[in-house]
Amino acid sequence: PIDGTKLTNVVTISFVCLLTQVNFVVCQLFALLTALWFRLYLHPSKASPFIRHVVATLLGFYLALFCFGWYALHFLVQSGLTYSIMVFAGLEHMHKLCFIVALGYLSFCQITRVYVFDYGMYSADFTGPMMVITQKITSLAFEIHDGETCMCVPVKMPSLLEYLSYNCNFMGILAGPTCSYNDYTAFIEGTAYQPRHLEANGTENGKHKHTEPSPKNNVISKLCTCAISLAVFLSVSKIFPVERSIDDKFMASTPFILQVLYLYLSMLATRPKYYFIWTLSDAINNAAGFGFNGYNKDGTPRWDLISNLRILDIEFATSFKMFLDNWNIQTALWLKRVCYERCPINPTAATFLLSAMWHGVYPGYYLTFLTGIGMTMAARTLRHNIKPYFLGSTTHKSVYDVITWAGTQVAICYTVVPFVLLAVGPSLKFYRSWYYCIHIACLLLVLALPVKPWHLRAKEEQPQENSLQGGLTGDHNSHSITDNNCNQKHKAT
Repeated sequence: PIDGTKLTNVVTISFVCLLTQVNFVVCQLFALLTALWFRLYLHPSKASPFIRHVVATLLGFYLALFCFGWYALHFLVQSGLTYSIMVFAGLEHMHKLCFIVALGYLSFCQITRVYVFDYGMYSADFTGPMMVITQKITSLAFEIHDGETCMCVPVKMPSLLEYLSYNCNFMGILAGPTCSYNDYTAFIEGTAYQPRHLEANGTENGKHKHTEPSPKNNVISKLCTCAISLAVFLSVSKIFPVERSIDDKFMASTPFILQVLYLYLSMLATRPKYYFIWTLSDAINNAAGFGFNGYNKDGTPRWDLISNLRILDIEFATSFKMFLDNWNIQTALWLKRVCYERCPINPTAATFLLSAMWHGVYPGYYLTFLTGIGMTMAARTLRHNIKPYFLGSTTHKSVYDVITWAGTQVAICYTVVPFVLLAVGPSLKFYRSWYYCIHIACLLLVLALPVKPWHLRAKEEQPQENSLQGGLTGDHNSHSITDNNCNQKHKAT
C-alpha cells in the first residue's frame, strides 16, 4: 500500500524544487536582458559610478527577494557584519576576522537550512548566493590587507554602497562568479578597457585602441553553449541517474567494467547542469560589459576575465589537477589566494577541507574532498615518477595522454559520487561496492613512490607559472601575479 502522507511530501518537494529551478532560470534571463540595458543606457559615459552602483545593487536585491523571499536578508546581515569589521578592526587582523565571521555565518545558515528546515532540498538553497558573497568578502579583506602590508597592488576601502554593489549586484547575485574588487570597480567606473588595449606581445593595439569592444559575439556563443548544455542535461540525466550505481540489482547483474562505464556516463550527464549555470552567469556579466580580458593575437576581444570553466579542458583532462584547474575556476583561484598560498603546513589538505566547509554540511561533501586529498597526492606522485618515461617520442606521449585521460575520468567519477549522493550511507555503499580500491591504490602510491616536498616543488613551479600566466592573460593579471608573490613571501599572514 502507498503511504498517502509520504506521497504528498514527495509531490510537494518535487513541486518546490521545480518552482525554484524555474524561478532561477527566469531571474537569470531577466538579468541577461537587464544587463544589455545596463550596458547601453547606463554606460559609464552616460551615468556616474554612483548611479551604476545604486542600480546594480537594487536590482540584485530585487532578484534575491524574488528567488528566496526574506531569506535574502541573510545577504545583508553577512555583508553588514563583515563591513563593520573592516571599518572598526585593525588592519593587522581585519582579514582574519572577516574570514572567520563570513565563513562562520555561512556555515550557520547551511546548518539551519539542512538540519532544521529542509534536508535534501538542494535546489532551494538560499545559501548558494551566500557562498559567492563569502568569497567576495574574504577576497576583498585579504586584498586590502595585502595592499597595505605586503607592498601589493593597493585596494581602497570601499564605501558601504560600493561594498553592497560588489557583493550583491544583479549580474552575480544568483550564481556568481566571484571576481576581484579592483576589476569590478574598473567595470563600474568605465576604466576596464584602458589598460588592456595591448596585444599579447605587449605592443599597443592601434586597431582597437579607440574603440570599446563589443561582447555581442561572445554572449551569443555562450548562450548557444547554455542551450546545448541544458538540452543535454534534460534529455540524458534521467537516463543515467547516479543512484543506479548503488542499486543492489544493478550491481549484482552488471559486470564491473560496465559499472565503470555507466558511472562515467552518469557523471558526464550531470556536468551540463553546471555548464549551463556558470556559462549563463558569465554571459550575463559580459552582456553588461564586465569580463573583458584583452585581445587575442588575431585582434579579437577576449571576454573570459571571470569565466568559471573551460568545457573541453574538463572533458579531455589528462590529470586530476588539469580537471580541477578548469572546473569552477574562480573558486579555485579564491581557495589558492586565501588558503593554499598562506597555509604553512600541508596546504593541499587545508585547501580541500576549506572547500568542503564552504560547500556546505552534507556529509557527502566531506567524503568527496577528503578523497580528493588522497587523489591529488597520488596523482602528483604518479606524474612525477612516471611521466618522464613517456616523453621520448610523440607516440609514447599520445599513449600516456590516452591512459591518463581514462584514469583521470575514473578517478574524478569515483571521487565525486558522494558529492552527488550527499548522504553517508549511499556514499559508503558505493565505495564498498568498489572495495575502496582507488583509496587503497592512492595510499600505496603515496607510500611507495618518492615525491618532492610541496615547498620545493612550489619554488620550481612558481617562475614557470608566473611566466605562463603572463603569456596567456596579458596585462590584466599583473596584479594577480604580484599578489601571488606577496603571498609566497608572507604566508604567515
